[in-house]
Amino acid sequence: MVSRIIPVAPFDLVIFGGTGDLAQRKILPALFRRHCAGQLPGSEWIIGAARAGLSCADYRNIVATALREHCGPRGVDDAELTSFLSRVSYVALDGMGTQGWEELAAQLRPSAEVPVRLFYFSVGPALFAPLAERLHSHGLTNGDTRIVVEKPFGRDLQTAKALNRTLASHFDEGQIYRIDHYLGKETVQNLMAVRFGNMLFEPLWNSQYVDHIQITVAETVGIEGREDYYERSGAMRDMMQNHLMQLLCLIAMEPPAKFDPDAVRDEKLKVIRALDPVEPHHIVRGQYQARQAAEGGAQAHPSYRDTVGNPRSRTESYVALKAHISNWRWAGTPFYLRTGKRLVARSSVINVMFKDAPHSIFGAEAGRHANHLKIRLQPNEGITLSVTIKEPGQGGMRLIDVPLDMSFAEALGEEGGTPPDAYERLIMDVVRGDQTLFMRGDEVEAAWAWTDPIIAGWEARGDVPKPYDSGSTGPGDADLLMRRDGREWRGINP
Repeated sequence: MVSRIIPVAPFDLVIFGGTGDLAQRKILPALFRRHCAGQLPGSEWIIGAARAGLSCADYRNIVATALREHCGPRGVDDAELTSFLSRVSYVALDGMGTQGWEELAAQLRPSAEVPVRLFYFSVGPALFAPLAERLHSHGLTNGDTRIVVEKPFGRDLQTAKALNRTLASHFDEGQIYRIDHYLGKETVQNLMAVRFGNMLFEPLWNSQYVDHIQITVAETVGIEGREDYYERSGAMRDMMQNHLMQLLCLIAMEPPAKFDPDAVRDEKLKVIRALDPVEPHHIVRGQYQARQAAEGGAQAHPSYRDTVGNPRSRTESYVALKAHISNWRWAGTPFYLRTGKRLVARSSVINVMFKDAPHSIFGAEAGRHANHLKIRLQPNEGITLSVTIKEPGQGGMRLIDVPLDMSFAEALGEEGGTPPDAYERLIMDVVRGDQTLFMRGDEVEAAWAWTDPIIAGWEARGDVPKPYDSGSTGPGDADLLMRRDGREWRGINP
């Protein structure tokens, strides 16, 4: 199935941090793929802005190299690349000073000609406020200006509120797009379609029928290249407060009145505000150890502490917790969330575990069987529903569980079998002015209000993360967290 392409309106886009890793790996390739798909209008103007003293030709060479490296197995068509690069420019600019702002103003087209102006803050959080202030003071904004802000949005409730106040002094909430790339994944968006578009699931989506829900975001990579940031943040701030929180909201939210940005975000906010405080014995923190090469050789991967150069680091690279939502739909149903670095496989999965049938007519020999909905976010996006059937053959009624499987890459991908990257969808939503998949300011603050006491608690107790081996499923205490409730984690599979 080939998705329907709807072209967007003309726009000017400035990428602050245009030479950075995120711009080269995600933002520019996403724009190029939308260009190749025919979704860009043909009159867009993309301006990279960074401190490096590059010419426009130099920057276009950087962009071309990045696109050839990061645009996937389909490669880069030379004619399409030439066409795309003709719409790319560059400005050497100091985000915290005065250099380059007049030059940037000169490159932006008049609002009467191209009313949509986008400014992508692909920079560190320390630059968010200075960039917003300088855009305003240099008169670069207009009535249809939109800014895109990458995470982390603050590091606690206090800093998030301060940043919200700064941005609000220059932009309306409707102009601010706080991006979480997880929300751009096809499967994440399909959570709402599966729940609210099918009579099959929504009547069962509550504590009467759901035993528990597991949300896992596992990574095989370590923190190399992000040592300073990660040592200050840890897994709780880096992943749990935003990515996993958003997945929790979408899986647990009430049906919005309509598929409208504020209606959807209102319901997500209600979930966050209904979360109970997490008890200390319902949290497990871990930190990965070195992994030895085969046959006792040199280290295949250094430990977290070796990587950050701090032998006494108490920063977690893994966190698992048990959460409860105090509302009518989910009272009594636990949500188990876990995320970590250097785990056995790269996998982002939501497992909805339904309760056993109240009475089995097949006897004890048939075993226990319960339905299970597995929603795969990456790397193989799709949905699997486990159902119970009779095992083929003679010998009585023996039951087995079999999967009904739909891989989105096969069923819903574009030509070539690959679903669009999350950034493609999200950037096009910014151009269209659709905030449905972006976080609102009060939503971010509510997430920090729930997260801060958890972090403050383990800092006050002086908790030390539990060590776990690189390439494992995490610390053993995380398994105990489930076993105490008579449950177990689903496997981490690619």
